[in-house]
Amino acid sequence: MANAISILPDQQLAVLNDTYRKAVARKRLKATLAAAVFFAALIVAAIGAEVNLRTLFSYFGNFVSYFDRILTLEDGTRVWTNFGEWFWGWQKWLKMLGETILISYVGTLSGAVLGFVLNFFAAQNTSPAPWLRFVIRRLLEFARTVPGIVFALIFVIAFGLGPMAGVLAIAVHSAGALGKLFSEIVENADMKPVEGVRSTGASWLSCMRFAVLPQVTAGYASYALLRFEINVREASVMGFVGAGGIGQELVVAIRKFYYSDVSAILVTIIVTVFVIDITTGWLRGKLFGKEARA
Repeated sequence: MANAISILPDQQLAVLNDTYRKAVARKRLKATLAAAVFFAALIVAAIGAEVNLRTLFSYFGNFVSYFDRILTLEDGTRVWTNFGEWFWGWQKWLKMLGETILISYVGTLSGAVLGFVLNFFAAQNTSPAPWLRFVIRRLLEFARTVPGIVFALIFVIAFGLGPMAGVLAIAVHSAGALGKLFSEIVENADMKPVEGVRSTGASWLSCMRFAVLPQVTAGYASYALLRFEINVREASVMGFVGAGGIGQELVVAIRKFYYSDVSAILVTIIVTVFVIDITTGWLRGKLFGKEARA
């Protein structure tokens, strides 16, 4: 049996069509205005940042030729035709790269411990007092807002050249970043176990230990592993200001125009970061499931 389709009167259809066209027109106008504001902000920002397309295209050849030079040995041949000559300093570079990884490891571990201690005071649902939460949150913001290389420069001035400055810089910056991430994990924790433990007359510390910590440990470890991977990259450039590691050798090669050494050191750093990225991703997946492989 065929169903009859009712057709609205022409006058009513005209009103609906007019309403529809006005709604579409308003939506297009909003999209156009948003695009105009976006491009206006982009142009203002580019002018403020002194982005000059003429300069970019005029000197782009220098950028390309630099890559050509760092991929060429002193005898004029390409670097990949003679790996022995290209990686002539591999023993020294690997030793300094090992120092970089140790700086990252100690700095990340110290920062994670500090962030772990502070995050319970920064979380909305576990902080003992609002004023304490305010102070700890500002402290964590300061630690993660100042770039790590600036901290490294400050510590080099204070404690002298060497890996210790790099370790301290990474520890402070990691404490700020991990403390923030840890507190967000705690804020998403289920508070019913806390109420249960508290009803027994347990202290605040016992509530954190037996009700909150079991829920958030996996997240802590996952973020700490991810931070270690990031810190290996950061530690590689801290040598530029004398904070130890492979960065010191890289900046010397750049300043003395040892082109093939620059590419060899960069390749060494990149391969190491790849290996650490894959290893930590695999470890997070094994420990906490595939969803933890960010």
